[in-house]
Amino acid sequence: MKRTATDLRAHLYEVLDHVAKTGRPVDVTRGGVELSIVRKDKVRARKKAPRNIPDLIVGDPDDLVHVQWPWTKGADL
Repeated sequence: MKRTATDLRAHLYEVLDHVAKTGRPVDVTRGGVELSIVRKDKVRARKKAPRNIPDLIVGDPDDLVHVQWPWTKGADL
């Protein structure tokens, strides 16, 4: 839905109720600039990633230096 700033001023609470109820944003044009009124839904917090991952490489890390990776086959590295 698009509105002008003047129209928004006249119907501010109706527009806010509409956005809150439906979740659909409303675009407002003011001085040639487009703005949006959007509903900010709660976002679930992500689980924190571990800061330290011990033993991520199982084995000798030096063995990885000489691994032939499929995407480098034939490449002169």
